[in-house]
Amino acid sequence: MTGTWSLLRLVLRRDRLLMPLWIVCLAVAPMGYLSSIEAAYPDAASRQHFYDLNASSATFVVRNGPLYGSSVGNLLAWQCGFVPVVVGLIALLTVVRHTRAEEEAGRRELTGATVVGRHAGLAAAVIAACGACLAYGLLVGFGLAAQGAPFAGALALGLGFSLAGWVFVGVGAVAAQLTWGASGARGIGIGVLVLAFLLRAAGDSSGSAGWVAWLSPIGWAHRLRPFAGEQWWVLALGVLATGALVVLAVALSARRDLGAALLPARLGRATAKASLRSPSALAWRLQRGTLLVWTVCLALVGLLMGGVGKNVAEMMRDNKAVADVFSRVGGGGAVTDAYLAGTMTLFGLAAAGYAVQATLKLRAEEAAGRAEPLLATAVGRTGWALAHLTFAVLGSAFLLAVTGLAMGSAYGASLVPAALAQLPAVWVLAGLSALLIGFVPRFAAAAWGLLGAFLLLSLVGTALRWNDVVLGISPFQHLPRLPGGTFSATPVLWLVAVALAAGAGGLAALRRRDIPVG
Repeated sequence: MTGTWSLLRLVLRRDRLLMPLWIVCLAVAPMGYLSSIEAAYPDAASRQHFYDLNASSATFVVRNGPLYGSSVGNLLAWQCGFVPVVVGLIALLTVVRHTRAEEEAGRRELTGATVVGRHAGLAAAVIAACGACLAYGLLVGFGLAAQGAPFAGALALGLGFSLAGWVFVGVGAVAAQLTWGASGARGIGIGVLVLAFLLRAAGDSSGSAGWVAWLSPIGWAHRLRPFAGEQWWVLALGVLATGALVVLAVALSARRDLGAALLPARLGRATAKASLRSPSALAWRLQRGTLLVWTVCLALVGLLMGGVGKNVAEMMRDNKAVADVFSRVGGGGAVTDAYLAGTMTLFGLAAAGYAVQATLKLRAEEAAGRAEPLLATAVGRTGWALAHLTFAVLGSAFLLAVTGLAMGSAYGASLVPAALAQLPAVWVLAGLSALLIGFVPRFAAAAWGLLGAFLLLSLVGTALRWNDVVLGISPFQHLPRLPGGTFSATPVLWLVAVALAAGAGGLAALRRRDIPVG
């Protein structure tokens, strides 16, 4: 373990912008939810009405988990039901980034040539990720307590988020030992995360099989019961599971060579297929798995949200404050249209996440050293970059179309046009990502920070009625609110122009700078 603390400082230095950004931005959401709930349900009668409508709704329980009571704290914990999934995803991606991705890029071999223990890199990644999850949970707990929430419940809610993050730190550490590439490790980790969510949903929505939720670390976060008679002992499950997974990761790491993997890699062909002899074909080979995962996940969420839409009108019929919140977030006149429009904004933000990831594949290929030999052939920089940007542009359109189709099939109406209305803002994120890659490649990951800022403005800023000038920073605030709203071509054209200008600027800068830039 020699050198662990030195590598830990290196990890924290590399994530000095990204890690505080996600911790702070994600912590603001529960605080914003608390203010919104207090405004929307100011008395016990309105909260009880909400509880009666949603506590036994299978659709809502699948999405957010069990609702244990009708207090403000209970509604807050229920509203944050999906946060453990988000924290778990960030945690496992962080570990994979600082373990398997480091090996894949060759940097782990360089640090290993110094006075560094065999498992120091893994230990540093695990400590950094667990520390970030703990910091996030404590920030949420103390932040909610400062707003007047009961301290025990607020702390339990925050530590429940941390618990989910810790377990998926362990999942990411194990996945990093199994595959040859970071993308495979991410796929395994995300697969486990999806399975954990499905187990939690199955257990919570089935009274006779409620024990199934105990098989999921996402379910453990809910079983802490914040604001509903906290069960602190559940935290021990997370600590034990994390410890067991980390020990397993260390044992697996000791059984393989640096850069190798435990799962055998499939041997490739001696020569490439004709279908792989172009930049576009190679980009398809590299991007197709990511597109498939995003499509399946968002389609499933779309089916769920479409089913929820059938019950929204009844839920908000007697509460004008709630309808007003949905109207500010989603626009439109009728409460159901406002819900659908607000949901489309969320799907637009998710599609923007895919577009950012697809665009940043350019930087990943460059940093891994694979772009340089490719560009040494007859392949030009512009053609290579456009091949990947095509996936950011057309892939996000496909993603939104499938999501709108899935949600519409569950809701009983055509929602594809409303979903596709989010595309101009999604393309702005792709263009800004390309701009960062072209001008400041070392800070290309700041594109995720832009997405986080837009997410904060769309979810929290609108609910808390922030200044319109501040909200206008997000491109998603300028989109037509469909269904139910009025379509205007002018802001859409402006957003497309901004996306084209940013993308063109990024391509121009990419053509003129050195490749690779470390």
